[in-house]
Amino acid sequence: MFAEGSLKFLRYCALLIPKRRDVKKMRYISGLVAAGVVTVSIKQASMKSAPIDFSQFMAEPITSIDTLKNNSDDMKTKMELLIMKIQRDFCKALEAEEDPDTKFTVDRWTRKEGGGGITCILQDGLVFEKAGVNISVVTGNLPPGAVQQMKSRGKEFGTGGSLPFFAAGVSSVIHPRNPMVPTIHFNYRYFEVVDSNGKKQWWFGGGTDLTPYYLNEEDSIHFHSTLKKACDQHDSTYYSKFKKWCDDYFVITHRGERRGVGGIFFDDLDSPSQEKAFQFVSSCAHSVIPSYIPLVKKHKDDAYGYYEREWQLLRRGRYVEFNLIYDRGTKFGLYTPGARYESILMSLPLTAKWLYMHSPAKGSKEAELMDVLKNPRDWLGIEKQR
Repeated sequence: MFAEGSLKFLRYCALLIPKRRDVKKMRYISGLVAAGVVTVSIKQASMKSAPIDFSQFMAEPITSIDTLKNNSDDMKTKMELLIMKIQRDFCKALEAEEDPDTKFTVDRWTRKEGGGGITCILQDGLVFEKAGVNISVVTGNLPPGAVQQMKSRGKEFGTGGSLPFFAAGVSSVIHPRNPMVPTIHFNYRYFEVVDSNGKKQWWFGGGTDLTPYYLNEEDSIHFHSTLKKACDQHDSTYYSKFKKWCDDYFVITHRGERRGVGGIFFDDLDSPSQEKAFQFVSSCAHSVIPSYIPLVKKHKDDAYGYYEREWQLLRRGRYVEFNLIYDRGTKFGLYTPGARYESILMSLPLTAKWLYMHSPAKGSKEAELMDVLKNPRDWLGIEKQR
């Protein structure tokens, strides 16, 4: 039997059909209903009016519920709901590796210029010394400094000073206690800017990268393989292109070394279409847990001593140098009016160290890592296959 909504649809269509063709047309429409075409439309309509499940988030969304429900097809809505779910899923995955009593502190904040964010911080855990998983959804006007930074990347916004913008993103940095567990960073974001001619420009950016303190080739291969799988669902050229971009971006220039063993990185992505670009970003964001959590499980109980801890603190110092001197996201955040500095600087570790003219001993495990940081590897052997 047909659903009540489907029968109403049939009756409505019958009124529009000339009487001489009633039988043929009704058979055609009935076939559409039986095939599920009408039922699918009804389901889609009900999905749009379905309530948002707060249990999927760490806190209430930044944008009002009514606005999200009434604009479900808007990319701003899609991105906000995506980053909130990614935040919740990753926080819960990290908590599952921790002592049962160690949980994230959740801080929902707003900014008077427009929008706000949700900062989730875990500190002094048994497994994670510091873990931050943040989302922000902000609106307002870009000051000239931020506009100039974007123009330096080739963005053209016409003449004029500040520009209306929307930005939504999720960002996370995990600093483990055990030096055998690597640090991970990921960030996925969406921008809209209205240029001086009133035209809306949009783009996505982001990436995921790994920073080990001791090299484990099996871990690096697993990490890169997971990212490649996410990329290949959308474009077979993405992984190689964005892997190189990552190697070239996360460079501590004054040290002549990379921050870690890479991953993927991209920015200003506005093709092949807005929806397809969003789906790619979604796949990358969902690949974070399978790329990283297995490494935490594998190494969180590994043995280490004073010397390994000291090396970890020195490498964290390098991490701080990159984030404060070169990182594009940190600079953008600090340029943005009403910036929340506590959230922007959540990427910094609780403890780090600098020693004058330190150099690891030749042939040591530390020197092995340094060789990779100075000479990025093709972890999946893709270049050899070409």
